[in-house]
Amino acid sequence: MWSRRQGRLRPTVCGVEELRRRRREREAALRKARREQQLVSKRLLRDDAPEEAGEGCVAAILGETEVQQFLRQAQRGTEEKEREGALVSLRRGLQHPETQQTFIRLEGSMRTLVGLLTSNQALLQLEAARCLHELSHSEQSTVAEACLPATSYLLTYLSGHSSDFIELCLYTLGNLIVESEAVRRQLLPQGIVPALAACIQSPHVAVLEALGYALSQLLQAEEAPEKIIPPASASSSILASTLPQHMLQMLQPGPKLNPGVAVEFAWCLHYIICSQVSNPLLIGHGALSTLGLLLLDLAAAVQRTEDAGLELKQPSLLPEGLWLLNNLTANSPSFCTSLLSLDLIEPLLQLLPVSNVVSVMVLTVLCNVAEKGPAYCQRLWPGPLLPALLHTLAFSDTEVVGQSLELLHLLFLYQPEAVQVFLQQSGLQALERHQEEAQLQDRVYALQQTALQG
Repeated sequence: MWSRRQGRLRPTVCGVEELRRRRREREAALRKARREQQLVSKRLLRDDAPEEAGEGCVAAILGETEVQQFLRQAQRGTEEKEREGALVSLRRGLQHPETQQTFIRLEGSMRTLVGLLTSNQALLQLEAARCLHELSHSEQSTVAEACLPATSYLLTYLSGHSSDFIELCLYTLGNLIVESEAVRRQLLPQGIVPALAACIQSPHVAVLEALGYALSQLLQAEEAPEKIIPPASASSSILASTLPQHMLQMLQPGPKLNPGVAVEFAWCLHYIICSQVSNPLLIGHGALSTLGLLLLDLAAAVQRTEDAGLELKQPSLLPEGLWLLNNLTANSPSFCTSLLSLDLIEPLLQLLPVSNVVSVMVLTVLCNVAEKGPAYCQRLWPGPLLPALLHTLAFSDTEVVGQSLELLHLLFLYQPEAVQVFLQQSGLQALERHQEEAQLQDRVYALQQTALQG
């Protein structure tokens, strides 16, 4: 929050709005990086038999003649085993981008594949769906758009009885959704939102994880804040469906909590919250209280596992929960008030030793509260906050220390009596160990001057 040194070390006087603007810029860049990481993480399910996946059995690139031959055998073969084998060979060939391009250029190929997908023979249906899944993993939007004729059938099969088949269809749809706006435009009127809402009732963990993935791909679309998330149109709106309530149920602590499922739905809620479409509606569904209970439960788990810590139990869920809490409190005084009313500050501080990533997120949430002004800092003070910050100043991670310095700056700004207590508890000595670190020098100097002048 301070400018780079020029000549002598001099702190830049930053107003609260400037502090807020800079942090929002930093978080926007981080969100963008996280979004891009998620965008490129298309899911690919492959369950080749051992004899297919063995060494020396690399799938060959197929030419036009071979693609035509396998499609013809799959469509007109005299024995089911022969037809299934032809689709297996085609599927393995479709692992190559070159074969994918050959396939979509070949007239009638997708029509034939859709015909096999809708046949009354389960094994042929499954292999045809696997071929579509390979196509959906392509990085070319033209390949995704070539799969458009199959999307309505993939949606229909979400209401089937085979959990494995439903899982495959969900991952395929998720891959297609993220690649092409044309696919999303077709899927919305076809009823993808109600179809996904029905899937969330599934008792199968694998289906729920796949559902969370597909839904997160839909929610991160550029047009989602205007056309997918808002409750304006009940048929295609996420917020008008039962999905938000069910997603929050997946984050409730207890014996039924599955970390993998919870992380997937945490991503979904992340995109809804970042859209700023209707966060009060999420709060009405209990988003903040659910997150509060989850973090309380995770904080208690940290206390129970002093040696192992939380890293061996639920390493992904905790950062995602904190991300959601950060997004809810970033621009909302009322949500910060709710956070204080739920007495979540001390449990949050208990999470600081878990990892550097968790520490940064906890401190960011506390900065969100502190920047709202004197009344909020008064609620943070007195208590365990200052001792916790003095402890984090002993960390070696510059990002953790930097976020601690920012929180101290806000605390000194709005709660001047904190300065005297900081001095009494050897705060200046804690700052001294970082005064030679290039990334922290300016902030350390500014805090030293503020403390001495206060």
